[in-house]
Order: sequence, then structure tokens, then C-alpha cells
Amino acid sequence: MAELTHFNAQGESQMVDVSGKSITYRQAVACGQVFMESETLERIYDLQIAKGNVLEVARLAGIMAAKQTPHLIPLCHPLNISAVTISFTRQK
Repeated sequence: MAELTHFNAQGESQMVDVSGKSITYRQAVACGQVFMESETLERIYDLQIAKGNVLEVARLAGIMAAKQTPHLIPLCHPLNISAVTISFTRQK
């Protein structure tokens, strides 16, 4: 069984020392679903929402969230993120 490195011998949370760790390249993929009335979806894709382009606001929010990963996940070290791609698919 793997050692739980984020806890000390007393079971207390601790930050892991990664200063000697070499750089690794990783890729993360996340998926989600949003359910709404088909009429609302049509208005979004037709850019008919009064407050602006809903999908571009969502894309920007996703990019900003990815850049804040170490602030959102406890004990996560700062990450050098080289790219974030947000895409939307439409299902009927």
C-alpha cells in the first residue's frame, strides 16, 4: 500500500516537499453536462441572450479556474499550465 505523504506520523496534514522532483508532463480531461430547455439552448447558440455570449463567458471562467487550481485544491502545489482548451458540444 502506498504511503500517504500528505500526513505526518501524527495524522496531521502537511505539505509535501517536491523540490527534488523532476518535471512531469500531464494532461487532465474533465467533462460535465448542463441540462436546460431546448429553447434556452437555441437562444444561447443564436447569441440571443441579453447579457452576452454565454459560451464565451463559460470558456473564460473555465480557463480562469484552471489557472487557479493550486488555490482551489487543498495542498496542491503551483502548477505550470501551458494550455487550457474548453470546448462545448451540443446534444439534442
